[in-house]
Formats: sequence, structure tokens, C-alpha cells
Amino acid sequence: MKIKLTIDRFEGEIAVLMNADNHSINWPKNNLPQNSQEGDIIFFNISLNESDENEKKFMAKDILNEILKEDS
Repeated sequence: MKIKLTIDRFEGEIAVLMNADNHSINWPKNNLPQNSQEGDIIFFNISLNESDENEKKFMAKDILNEILKEDS
């Protein structure tokens, strides 16, 4: 999912980003592209990291298997 945001203003080290519905997000200024200015349009890409999720599931199963083996 790609989200389009506009840099509305800077408040100290915080950038206030606005989406098309006028919802704001406070974001650290130092995490924006260098030389970003008020009025610039930026895009956030949001996605699931399925490989990390699968790794967590396998780890949880391994832990449970170890616990069950100790009880036997």
C-alpha cells in the first residue's frame, strides 16, 4: 500500500505530514529525505513482512516443542 503525504509544516525536529483526508502524522524530521521542505509530497510504502512473521511462528513452535519434550 502506498500512502501519499504532504509536508504541512515543521515544529522543531518534528515534521507534520498530512494525507488527503487531512489526518496528520508527526514524523521525525531527520527521517525524511534530505532537503525536504514544506509543501513537498512524499510517499510511504506499507507492507507486511511475511518472512519475519513465518520465522516468528516457527520459533514459537520450536519453543513449544522444547517445553513439551521437557515435560515428557
